[in-house]
Amino acid sequence: METRENTSAGEGEHQLNRRLSSRHLNMIAIGGAIGTGLLVASGSSIAKAGPGGALLAYGAIGMMVYLLMQSLGEMSTWLPSVGSFEEWAKRWVSPSFGFAQGWNYWFNWAITVAAELVAVGIVMKYWFPQVPSWIWSFIFLTLLFVINALTVRGFGESEFWFALIKVVTVIVFLAVGIAMIVGILGESPGAKNWTVGEAPFVGGFFGTFSIFMIAGFSFQGTEMVGIASGETKDPEKTIPKAIHAIFYRILLFYIGAILVIGFLLPYTDPHLLVEDIQDVAVSPFTLIFEKAGIVGSATIMNTVILTAILSAGNSGMYVSSRMLYALARNGSAPKIFGRVSRHGVPMNALIATTLIGAFAFLTSFIGDGVVYLWLLNVSGVAGFITWTGIAWCHYKFRKAFLAQGHHVSELPFKARFYPAGPLIALFMLIVVIVGQNHELLQGTSSVLTVLSSYMGLFFFLALWAGHKIVTRMPKIDPLTADLSRE
Repeated sequence: METRENTSAGEGEHQLNRRLSSRHLNMIAIGGAIGTGLLVASGSSIAKAGPGGALLAYGAIGMMVYLLMQSLGEMSTWLPSVGSFEEWAKRWVSPSFGFAQGWNYWFNWAITVAAELVAVGIVMKYWFPQVPSWIWSFIFLTLLFVINALTVRGFGESEFWFALIKVVTVIVFLAVGIAMIVGILGESPGAKNWTVGEAPFVGGFFGTFSIFMIAGFSFQGTEMVGIASGETKDPEKTIPKAIHAIFYRILLFYIGAILVIGFLLPYTDPHLLVEDIQDVAVSPFTLIFEKAGIVGSATIMNTVILTAILSAGNSGMYVSSRMLYALARNGSAPKIFGRVSRHGVPMNALIATTLIGAFAFLTSFIGDGVVYLWLLNVSGVAGFITWTGIAWCHYKFRKAFLAQGHHVSELPFKARFYPAGPLIALFMLIVVIVGQNHELLQGTSSVLTVLSSYMGLFFFLALWAGHKIVTRMPKIDPLTADLSRE
């Protein structure tokens, strides 16, 4: 394949640039996946399901992510594109499915940026309790906009260093934890915390199942490789390397952290039930660093959590602006969002995403913030829907690829376990999406809670059905699917 340095901007004078390297790609995905879900909420996962239940849930979701990354690798090396999820779905499933996937992904990360801005305000209260939260949200929104408005390489470099801080913290945490477990730092606790009370599995089946959604949210961000592939140097070489490295590193970090916390803290510790980033002193990372005698643990972890939030917001701003750009380029959004600056940045798409993020976080200061919380519920499921689309697109892509006389040996990257891989991932995702409100299955959920939980799914289905009704466009026949690499 002849790799283009730039992707066409159509009628615009400027183009997106392929300036992201392999190390940028690695850190974009790792940085997107290591956030407050690991640094704070991992403790509550153990409290709810026990160390065994949490380990099982994170391990199962981790294997599902591995299958999805394989699918992502095959498609993104064949057709690297900033509009990846929308582009692939339009070409290989149906135009309506692609339309819904694109807008779903843009909305997901635009609202997530707003959520991270609210979180920044909460974290900064640790040092500046008298300063209103919205001021910090505004300051950091401006910072994220400036970083993304410069060049794609500037974004890549900033994300590399943001993510590196988190990676180093987790590595140090694992090293300290292992030293404590084997008795190098203090007395070894042995395996007693795995047998206390109901441990290792707490709450039975529903206890473990309830962690699947939390684990899935924690891993979200790994799919950013698909978006970044459109601005990556030599994607046929860099993407396969990134796919392999990302999965094993993230799995090591998550499984390793769950094991360390499970050995060193009993699931009955009341501190583990706290999921609020406002109380960083009860982060399981902070608790274990304090046990090891590390001075200033709370301050250190607050700094790391702030970095994690900024990293997530930075990545969210990048992928959402690129998706809006791709939607415009493919005729699914106003053409104005398809224009690119002389620095290779889709500035109009970036401004629109920034405005949505600002509007959404400001709603949290109007009344009780109910609108904002509902928006978060809508966007929360969107990540799982995107993953579902990746699995389905891969299944349809390979089917069309073979139907049109191609051979698997032609693929720059061959996904393992096809067709079982994408089908297993698809089944698991449907189970998690439908069963996220497990209280409904137990008969303890209210109508309002059900509506709140499934709003994201209803939103996606409305986009899909609405486009289908308006355009009447048929699904894609494998024999006529567009497999061109341009």
